[in-house]
Amino acid sequence: MIDFEPDEDQALIVETVRQFAENEVRPISRAADEAGSPPPEVLSAAHELGLVANALPESHGGGGERSALTGALIAEELGWGDMATCLAILSPGLVGLPVGDFGSKVLKDAVLPGLLGPEFVPGALALVEPRFDSDPYRPRTTAKRDGDDFLIDGEKCQVPWLAGGRHVVILASEAEGLAGFVVERDAAGLTATPEQKMGLSGLPTAALTLVGVRVPASARLEADDQALRTLIDRGRIALSAAAIGTARASFELARDYAKQRETFGQPIATRQAIAFKIADMAIEIDGARLLVWEAAAALDRGEDASRRVRLAHDQTRRITLQVTDGAVQVFGGHGYIRDYLPELHLRNVTGMTSFEALALV
Repeated sequence: MIDFEPDEDQALIVETVRQFAENEVRPISRAADEAGSPPPEVLSAAHELGLVANALPESHGGGGERSALTGALIAEELGWGDMATCLAILSPGLVGLPVGDFGSKVLKDAVLPGLLGPEFVPGALALVEPRFDSDPYRPRTTAKRDGDDFLIDGEKCQVPWLAGGRHVVILASEAEGLAGFVVERDAAGLTATPEQKMGLSGLPTAALTLVGVRVPASARLEADDQALRTLIDRGRIALSAAAIGTARASFELARDYAKQRETFGQPIATRQAIAFKIADMAIEIDGARLLVWEAAAALDRGEDASRRVRLAHDQTRRITLQVTDGAVQVFGGHGYIRDYLPELHLRNVTGMTSFEALALV
């Protein structure tokens, strides 16, 4: 029998994160978009909840409770509050989870204590490259052996780059195939240029240029090609779940607005065209969520979930754009005004066609 209900522990986590998203994240969503970054106090409060720390290794002070499905549940609730702030909150995992899974003891000792300390320390993962055929599985960024070190050359874009970060994980091609490297953000030869985006303005991102960036062999993740592909799959699941949360928020706003807004003496929710649109939004969101849960559960079972992940990711790209655009239409002229959230939601999910692993679970 298939059970579509979270277990008791997951339900408690969802309720806690839902309250946090409602009380702390949603109220600052517009301010974060305007300021270009979430307020530090919100990031600190989220850090205290241990949403990322709970998945990091117990050996270094984490909770050791790694679950893609639980992570997807968390990401959806945070995404309901604000997608950009959600990705900022989860950003420590972009470094912490790869290092926790595949880092040597030297690398874990150097990186994890900072992420598990009292202060919020963001992370960064560089996958996307600034070219039309960017492929995270076959990057043109290269890493070549030079004695006991590696030299990394290439370009990356759409890299989360919040203030206070210390490391970035770079995926590059080397002699043995796909490889991951943990690079200090102030490394010689690494240049970061802030990006101006249509959406996700509340999440600072940067374009990276790497010219002869030298890292020791110990900075290389102990992961083969397949393990790194699974890492990308986990990122796609987290990003999809966050986008579904944003779509759900747009649906709820549109539904409630349609019940309140009257024309010719009746709520517009009684108009067939509006009612059908809202019903379709609810159906599509539930369908996309189930695909994400199915893929996440497969990852937790240790299965090859690449096909499931790709289906969930592609469907989420389509549905979240459709739903958020539909919410703007239900709001009519108000949907185009920044006093209302649907336009923010639409801008935030528009980039789903090119976003890759802006979060990890």
